[in-house]
Order: sequence, then C-alpha cells, then structure tokens
Amino acid sequence: MSDKSTMEALAQLVPQGSRVLDLGCGDGAMLAHLQQTRGCTGYGIEIDDANVLACVKRGVNVIQLNLDEGLALFEDGSFDVVLQIDTLQHLRNAEVMLRETARVGKTGIVAFPNFGHWPNRLSVLLGRMPVNKRLPYEWYNTPNIRVGTFYDFGVLAARNHLRVTDSFGLQDGQQVRLLPNLMAGTAVFSFTV
Repeated sequence: MSDKSTMEALAQLVPQGSRVLDLGCGDGAMLAHLQQTRGCTGYGIEIDDANVLACVKRGVNVIQLNLDEGLALFEDGSFDVVLQIDTLQHLRNAEVMLRETARVGKTGIVAFPNFGHWPNRLSVLLGRMPVNKRLPYEWYNTPNIRVGTFYDFGVLAARNHLRVTDSFGLQDGQQVRLLPNLMAGTAVFSFTV
C-alpha cells in the first residue's frame, strides 16, 4: 500500500518520533514516509530481494527475514509501534505474528484488505471472487493465504488478549467510521496488550 493519501492516514496513527518496526515493509515507502514526516526511526522487515534493495535505496533500515519464522531477534518492548500494513493476509500463522507484534511493540497497527466491503460481497454473491484495487489477484494466483473482515480481526484480537484501541476503514485514503465493514476497502486496527 503506497498511495500517498493512505500512507498519510496511517501515519497519523504513529506518534511523532516513534521507534517503528514495519513488518512486510515492501519497498520501504511507508517507513520512509514516517521518517520524513513524523521523525520516526526503526526498521523494516522484508523477505523479497528486490524490495530489500528498494528499501536500501530509500535509506530505510531493512532486515531480510521470513516473518513466518517469528521475531526472536527483537527483545520485548523494543519498539513504540509495530506496523503490519497489507501483511497479515500473507502469513501462515497470523495469530503468532499478532502476539509477536504485541510482544515487541507497545502499540500494533494492522491494515488489510476488507473482504466485507460491499463490492466484494456482491462479487461473491454473483459467484465470483472479487478482483479490484485492494484485491488485485484472481483466486488461482493470489499471494493471500486468507481474507479478513472487521469481525475476523475482532475475534483474533479477543482470542489473543489484545485490546483494540481504535478501528476504522479506509476508502480512497479517507477514514470511514460509519459502517466501515460495509463501506471501506481497507480495515485498520490499532491495539495494545
């Protein structure tokens, strides 16, 4: 997720000067944005070689690591904020990574494509898997292991004893607080232990 309005909406959740860990940071655009606009420091975690190189070119500190192996190299409470932006749906064990996020960070911020968004529901009702800006892959070649909704994350958070401090949707970079599960293509949650 690298469009400017969405990055800015997510950046507003990160306190000025925070130490940030960005899990599945892609090309480092979000962490670079946080460094430039919020005075943040920290690291990105990425597995893809081309994305690691892009991070280095942006001046983003990056560690090449498979998130399915966990975050054992970080001590408890090492970061103010841990981001999982468009990452959770790709992980084999999302619950383990949520617990790890809560362990190494004081606050976790998760954003993922909201499968409950009304166009997605309509596609499924018509017998097709949705293909759109937030879910751009056909069902047979998607990197997504799972799909999620606001309800699904609420269940995961409760099961793992996480306290959701804020939740809202994003649609075209704008916050959606009224019926976000129905009206927003992206689900956003911040949480603590």
